[in-house]
Amino acid sequence: MSGELKLVQEWDKTFPKSEKVNHKKVTFSNRYGIRLVADLYEPKNSQGKLPAIAVCGPFGAVKEQCSGLYAQTMAERGFLTIAFDPSFTGESTGTPRYMASPDINTEDFQAAVDFLSVQENVDSEKIGIIGICGWGGMALNVAALDTRIKATVASTMYNMSRMAVGGYNDVANNEESHYEMKKEANKQRTIDYKNGSYERAGGCMELPVPEDVPFFVKDYSEYYKGRAYHSRSLNSNEGWNKIGTMSFMNQPILCYSNEIRSAVLVIHGDKAHSYYMGKDAYNDMVKDSKYADNKELLTIPGAVHTDLYDNLDVIPFDKIEEFFKTNLK
Repeated sequence: MSGELKLVQEWDKTFPKSEKVNHKKVTFSNRYGIRLVADLYEPKNSQGKLPAIAVCGPFGAVKEQCSGLYAQTMAERGFLTIAFDPSFTGESTGTPRYMASPDINTEDFQAAVDFLSVQENVDSEKIGIIGICGWGGMALNVAALDTRIKATVASTMYNMSRMAVGGYNDVANNEESHYEMKKEANKQRTIDYKNGSYERAGGCMELPVPEDVPFFVKDYSEYYKGRAYHSRSLNSNEGWNKIGTMSFMNQPILCYSNEIRSAVLVIHGDKAHSYYMGKDAYNDMVKDSKYADNKELLTIPGAVHTDLYDNLDVIPFDKIEEFFKTNLK
């Protein structure tokens, strides 16, 4: 086992506990031997085998934030759900801490499907996933790989490989910029090796943020440093290791998204700074695809990026419920 497993027993979520569901902590291992920790939410008084959903995200968040909110809400609507911490983060194991990997993080989702597939009260033919923000991209990546997944929701998604290599709106997507980024990252590797520890990149800005910062910086900070602060969240505290996401630069995800046969719903706000990533991911998924009929892009008018984290007036849970009930059958 990589790292020491520590489970918090008290309710420490950033959202209220529902009286409509049962909750417990569960653990499972991925194929790299990393032990993942999840919150399992089950509708009270449920009977028989239930459809199930695994939830993760955003990138740098923990299951006590919006993935848990999504999971609990979907459990209220009749699904057995889990919200899990990815490898190297939160309560999950894996050392060194605060690392990310296109491969291992895709595997994390598959390990969650492994777990759900063998639960006595789960119908293994009715398993879906929800990925939020950076994990929206990972959800599409795993949907292209795991044929057990029958339906996928990507909410307010990022493509983390695209972000790593190009920055926002692809402004750094050129060879010279790539070289400079790689040079800085490898310089940092030497520093970290000499020091025997990893420098952190920093999380969101402290509140109140200056008036002259871009809106999306304010948007993130008000969520992670304000209404959804959590002590285990990378984004709420010191962020990823500076070299923690380095491999995303030359290991692109979503290369085979147009081969996804199962149903996919991409949800994005049209005022989100990340909207272009959701639109492009959807367009790439249906382009030259034989399986475009069960794919949908749902645009939420007026919604910004973090509205789809925790704004219950904006997150289209009725639509998400309908989507899963239609496709998990």
